[in-house]
Amino acid sequence: MSNRNLIGETDETDAPETAAVRGTHAAAGGPGVLGVSKANGVIGRSTGDGLGSAGVFGEATDGPGVSAASVSSVGVDAKSQTGPAALRAVHAGNGPGVLGVSKGNGEGVHGICQGSGFSGVFGESATGPGVSAASVSSVGVDAKSQNGPAAVRAVHAGNGPGVLGVSRGNAEGVHGVCQGNGFSGVFGESATGPGVSGSSTSSVGVDAKSQSGPAALRAVHAGNGVAGLFGGDVRITRTLLVEGDIDVHGDIRLANADCAEDFDIADGTAVEPGTVMVLNDAGELTPSGRAYDKRVAGVVSGAGAYKPGIVLDKRQTSALRQPIALLGKVFCKVDAQFSAIAVGDLLTTSPTPGHAMATNDPSKAFGAVVGKALRPLASGQGLIPILIALQ
Repeated sequence: MSNRNLIGETDETDAPETAAVRGTHAAAGGPGVLGVSKANGVIGRSTGDGLGSAGVFGEATDGPGVSAASVSSVGVDAKSQTGPAALRAVHAGNGPGVLGVSKGNGEGVHGICQGSGFSGVFGESATGPGVSAASVSSVGVDAKSQNGPAAVRAVHAGNGPGVLGVSRGNAEGVHGVCQGNGFSGVFGESATGPGVSGSSTSSVGVDAKSQSGPAALRAVHAGNGVAGLFGGDVRITRTLLVEGDIDVHGDIRLANADCAEDFDIADGTAVEPGTVMVLNDAGELTPSGRAYDKRVAGVVSGAGAYKPGIVLDKRQTSALRQPIALLGKVFCKVDAQFSAIAVGDLLTTSPTPGHAMATNDPSKAFGAVVGKALRPLASGQGLIPILIALQ
């Protein structure tokens, strides 16, 4: 077998920078050294104990110092038994230590840890982010875990937030989505502070919405404390449903006028607000129709500018029910053809259906008075405010 090996050696008399083998290609584009083998094309080994010299050293002015390519395996395979890293990349300027570029469908940098409890990719920085991720049309960081405690875990060793989400567009700073059953999109837990804290300079601190859930916002106190504590005014734009007691340590101020109570209406026919109503033998209400009727029950609430402030006995039944003003101010139908009505006159039922009139006979009025006139009516029929005073 012919020996075609080329051996290059230096001895101790040669300068340290003298190469044992030097390959120089005078033309442009050719390699200085070409190693072809069915094993390793080129093996570089450094035996300088403790000197930290490279097995293979590559240097270029404007291209890669070392360039590696493979058709079906990794471009560079780096291993270390006890060193600080299998692959170390240091940029002497301001560029990245490692630049991973994938022109296919793989990751730019793919890190795998087969040990226990260590990171696939670890990033550390003195003053900048430990790991920084950006994407033009997808997520900046995509984190998945099969059975770990969390897909993303962020721990601040000092007093800063564990996760800081900042959005400079029109989206949320932190957006949590749960596709499981019965779990929270965002869950907050704290030993001594709020579990979730929300604040805003010019909008609501917490905005809660639900499409078909039992409530947009649910607060449950597991102990004996209050479920909700509000430090300012509370505005409710729809119905307030209360299944327990209401304790009030201040005033109750109602914008509307009268205290009314729902009654069944005879014949199931709605009656106009302002109509004077009397009881029938079945305990239902019907419009009044005779003078000085002691069965007078009140006036249908809601006419004019006065609406009921409180409605009692509000419930669903098979009968038609309407609120009847029993106390306070209400607009009432009156008829002045029997006598002109002055402010302060006591009013009773009149022969005109559903209308009140001034009382002219005190002996008949007892028990048939519906209220006191707050405005005059000299003649004809009209709608005037009265003060309900059943007597």
